[in-house]
Amino acid sequence: MLSKDRGNRKEKIGVVVSDKMNKTITVRVDWVAHHSVYQKIQRRATKFKAHDENRSAKVGDTVRIQETRPLSKTKRWRLVEIVKKASIPAAVIAAEEA
Repeated sequence: MLSKDRGNRKEKIGVVVSDKMNKTITVRVDWVAHHSVYQKIQRRATKFKAHDENRSAKVGDTVRIQETRPLSKTKRWRLVEIVKKASIPAAVIAAEEA
């Protein structure tokens, strides 16, 4: 893994929600938080833009992203690996929505 060569950088695992940009994917990372007053567990999600040099990640894939230097105005992460490929191809999902 490249993390030893590049220092201690943050890594997150999330699901690709968009791959329509050129060499860029949008990854949704889910996390859990407690409400400060009511102590109810809340599911939260944050979207990150990540650099995908080979355009290998598709919508629905579970991926690992790593923090990197700023690559553009909003892109601060890069794709490290595809943890799990989507069970349903993106073309089928797009056809169902139409």
